[in-house]
Amino acid sequence: MTAISPRSATTRHNPLDWLKQIHLTWWITISYLSIMLFLPGAALLAKASTAGWDGFWKVATSPIAISAYQVTFVTALGAALLNGFFGTLIAWVLIRYDFPLKRIIDAAVDLPFALPTSVAGLTLATVYSENGWIGSLFAPFGIKLAFTRTGVAIAMVFISLPFVVRTVQPVLGEMERDVEEAAWSLGASKFQTFWRVVLPPLMPPVLTGVALGFARAVGEFGSTVIIASNTPFVDLIAPVLVFQRLEQYDYAGATVIGLMLLILSLVILVCINLLQAWGRRYG
Repeated sequence: MTAISPRSATTRHNPLDWLKQIHLTWWITISYLSIMLFLPGAALLAKASTAGWDGFWKVATSPIAISAYQVTFVTALGAALLNGFFGTLIAWVLIRYDFPLKRIIDAAVDLPFALPTSVAGLTLATVYSENGWIGSLFAPFGIKLAFTRTGVAIAMVFISLPFVVRTVQPVLGEMERDVEEAAWSLGASKFQTFWRVVLPPLMPPVLTGVALGFARAVGEFGSTVIIASNTPFVDLIAPVLVFQRLEQYDYAGATVIGLMLLILSLVILVCINLLQAWGRRYG
């Protein structure tokens, strides 16, 4: 047997020595995320657990909650996908074309970022109501936009549009036109060039914008609570249901619905991220 020398014994590392090698920026990042993200999430989970498993399941799967989830997620996903198309189209026009008032239109895209959501809801409700500029055009046909689920969709489209445009715009601006010209010289049509040359590298940022817009739409409250009638089983969304529970001093019930909203949002965002990763790998 080989004896361990005293020198080698003294050079044994302390198990906590690795902590000294971690950079200060890592500690700042973890501390900030803990305060702003992890601790609030843990508090939400702890409060929801006070209802007990039976109480949690009863509130989370109640008919009004299931309806609110369906209205929220289906409408938010539809709004995000719609903006995925039109947001890409707007980014294409802003990058590829020069026209009068281009700077003003480009700046107007960021209006939903700057406008308070309550003001946005009030504006949309005024414009899309039966007496509004747009709503009055559909009223003679019996189509009601404001204070319906359609109004919720309009509000979600409005507040999530900039995410797609601002995500796609810089990528589109950095794309080389030489590749497109090479495709044209080889006999490809404009549609074939867009579909096979331009669209594949654009898909990851488009999906990122859709994911961001979806997350923004799911959590929207200020504008949707004004433009919707907030009727259960019709156009009541989950964030408004949480607020109604708080008004009834049902804090445990509100946190249960909030936790379910968080879990379902994370599941859908993970699916979108997996789709985005697949697009990067095989696109």
